Amino acid sequence: RCCPLSPTGAQTTQLLVQPRWTPAVLWDRVTLTCQASRTAAATTWYKDGQRWGQEGRDTITIRESGTYTCDRPGTGLSNPVRLLNERLVLKVPPLTLLEGDTVTLRCRG
Repeated sequence: RCCPLSPTGAQTTQLLVQPRWTPAVLWDRVTLTCQASRTAAATTWYKDGQRWGQEGRDTITIRESGTYTCDRPGTGLSNPVRLLNERLVLKVPPLTLLEGDTVTLRCRG
């Protein structure tokens, strides 16, 4: 018998990325939005595991490479998002792909 990873209706914190193509790169003017279910609590941001000075803001534009997470009291830490500062990247849409699917790739520099 299998159990869900979290109870039904559990509150979670998600980090949304714009633009949605991955990987996220610095020169794309990446915007992160911290979204949590059923809470109006202030957002705490972390960069490379350290508390970062963007307290209380739900949406931020990133200007430094690193790994970002956000936290909302009662809903926990978000998934991490890594922002690269690479000169050339192969970008893919944020989809779950199966063998035989057609996918568009972007080579960006």
